[in-house]
Amino acid sequence: MKKGTKIALCLGTIPFITLVFALPLVNRTSPVIFGLPFLLFWIMAWVLLTPVILFLAYKMEKKYNPPENGDEE
Repeated sequence: MKKGTKIALCLGTIPFITLVFALPLVNRTSPVIFGLPFLLFWIMAWVLLTPVILFLAYKMEKKYNPPENGDEE
């Protein structure tokens, strides 16, 4: 597997891990952020951060694995 693909996969797993496996660790209602319970804030923050992280993964993939001749960019 190429270096860019490995980096992109690692970046892509970050939102998955934080939204699936970290939820029991942040399942709290006492800290209220912007009027939201912490768990809801956590989920909304990661939903907003996921496209940013996936864009970075795309850029890393494109940087380390440039398209070959004949491939679209």
